[in-house]
Amino acid sequence: MENIHKQYALDGVNVHALRGINFSVDRGEFIAIMGPSGSGKSTLMNIIGCLDLPDSGSYILDGQNVARKRLDELATLRNRSLGFVFQNFNLLSRTSALENVEVPLVYAGMARRERRARASALLQQVGLGDRLQHLPNQLSGGQQQRVAIARALVNRPALLLADEPTGNLDSATSHEVMEIFAQLRRDRGITIIVITHERDIAAYGTRTIDFKDGLVVSDKVTPARVAAQVG
Repeated sequence: MENIHKQYALDGVNVHALRGINFSVDRGEFIAIMGPSGSGKSTLMNIIGCLDLPDSGSYILDGQNVARKRLDELATLRNRSLGFVFQNFNLLSRTSALENVEVPLVYAGMARRERRARASALLQQVGLGDRLQHLPNQLSGGQQQRVAIARALVNRPALLLADEPTGNLDSATSHEVMEIFAQLRRDRGITIIVITHERDIAAYGTRTIDFKDGLVVSDKVTPARVAAQVG
């Protein structure tokens, strides 16, 4: 991202959400983005996730200039290259865990047998192999978030985006979910960006970027990772 600006009109007043953002993310990094409400984190995540476009600046994702894409091109890029995990899980309430994970593959036009096999394998990987036919209301919050993680991974994205993924979970379950993210990065080399308000959650990443008033105010390797590298 180079010199990214974004502003909105709110009650006739221009609000500068992003004021010239510059940073890059390498393949396989695990980035935690932090900052108070109104700092620009959500706006940034929407741009990274190809849900919105910057007013100016350059955003290169896997060699493509996203800022110049049409809306239909953005939708294709999201489906092929990005996975999303949200605070509220966003699962289909009357659909089984297995069918929830299959949804992106349905949109991608994959044959039923192949998508079922891939979805089943991912649910096994996140520890839900015995919950394939359970509905969301038959699962705990942590299990629902595991389903959401499997769904985000089913299209084999290069970049996984998680917006407050532990916000509705208790402390123990939050750390279980973050361990899944860390394991995915170690085993599969997936690039991960997480928005969080919690330092202990951010500590799972390899790097923490702090935002304030639409600007990057800090960009550091996570202290625990520094200690690990020194050791």
